[in-house]
Amino acid sequence: MLFYKTLDCRISKQLQFVLFPDEEKSMVCITEQSVRENNGNFEGGRLEKSTNGLVLCNQANKHFEEGYLEHICSHEVLRDVQSDFDCNMHNRIMRKASFKLSWRCKGENSDQHKHDIVYFERGNITTTERSSKQISLKWESNPQTVLILTKPNSTSVRILCAEMVRWLREQRKLHIYVEPRVRVELLTESSYFNFVQTWKDDKEILLLHTKVDLVVTLGGDGTVLWAASMFKGPVPPIVPFSLGSLGFMTPFHSEHYRDSLDSVLRGPISITLRHRLQCHVIRDAATNEYETEEPILVLNEVTIDRGISSFLTNLECYCDNYFVTCVQGDGLILSTTSGSTAYSLAAGGSMVHPQVPGILFTPICPHSLSFRPLILPEHVTVRVQVPFNSRSPAWASFDGKDRKQLAPGDALVCSMAPWPVPTACLVDSTDDFFRSIHDGLHWNLRKTQSFDGPRDS
Repeated sequence: MLFYKTLDCRISKQLQFVLFPDEEKSMVCITEQSVRENNGNFEGGRLEKSTNGLVLCNQANKHFEEGYLEHICSHEVLRDVQSDFDCNMHNRIMRKASFKLSWRCKGENSDQHKHDIVYFERGNITTTERSSKQISLKWESNPQTVLILTKPNSTSVRILCAEMVRWLREQRKLHIYVEPRVRVELLTESSYFNFVQTWKDDKEILLLHTKVDLVVTLGGDGTVLWAASMFKGPVPPIVPFSLGSLGFMTPFHSEHYRDSLDSVLRGPISITLRHRLQCHVIRDAATNEYETEEPILVLNEVTIDRGISSFLTNLECYCDNYFVTCVQGDGLILSTTSGSTAYSLAAGGSMVHPQVPGILFTPICPHSLSFRPLILPEHVTVRVQVPFNSRSPAWASFDGKDRKQLAPGDALVCSMAPWPVPTACLVDSTDDFFRSIHDGLHWNLRKTQSFDGPRDS
């Protein structure tokens, strides 16, 4: 174990870094005095020990000036030191056994799913707070292009869209993209909207994320789902305006769209990163992984049900190749936390804050009273397979569309997609979440109990 103790005149705290090199067996203590005596390189926070090739790059000065610390690896410890280095060698030898933790993903070391900074000190594990309680977006350059997506067959939405396009062009000097259907509607109204751009085919849709800085949706949650489905990879920030019958993801009010868009375009804004599921349908006839179908991304849920069959659905479920259970009932819902207020809630699942990373595992009318819903961690891969002895095929639907049949032997594999959907918040993610379940579901709304009844003596 190798201890580095550094002192910098610009900060009032001493910092101790403890490294665990594989080849280091002895305990070495290097102080400021020994650094001076050995002419160790300690300039700009860099300390080198040339005898065994170990190098520690300390950016503490920069980070303390900025008010935060980042890039703390799992094998490093950062903590305040007062009198530790004044204790004798005997006390050091009697310390608890040291260790390190690593994050593993599918059997391999990985920091992909690392969220917490973990401190390892004297055999104790301590986790700090998450790096960010509320995610904020700040524009580094001014947005130039906005994509507006609207709910179809609505006169009020069509009027608002035309008004918004005119305002964004004249007042904010922005480039506007709309769907081909909407562009035709705008040009039918007036030739003034000839500047509005659109796309011709699916290939151009795949490139939209490289052109669009911001997405505005005019509708309900279904319009947000449609916007998310257009982006098979990274998704620009979405500003959802509520023009539907029920909205858990649409906190902005259309009557205040000027003030709302001014605030969003000016920034910074709070956003909610809504996780998506990446789903692969693997056919039994496929001879290798390259014959699988194109992945499908869902923002709410993927549902596997019995379709028109009168037989119970029979589904074998695996979590990271570990057999979990066999679902017998009407079906199964694999939901994101954003979709926890949709189909999963109606099937008995819990409501979950959208920024909680996880996959909801909710059975639909199971043929067992003990089959309760689960919430799985975000890093797992769930496989649902129709067994070969199943009496009937199953059907999978993705955010309520793109229905696919699953024959005996076919499987559906779901994992967390690497591209979340960032939606702008009216206040912040927690305030918007509770406001949505209070307004949309009238959650726990009841008359207050009368105070003139019997009382404890």
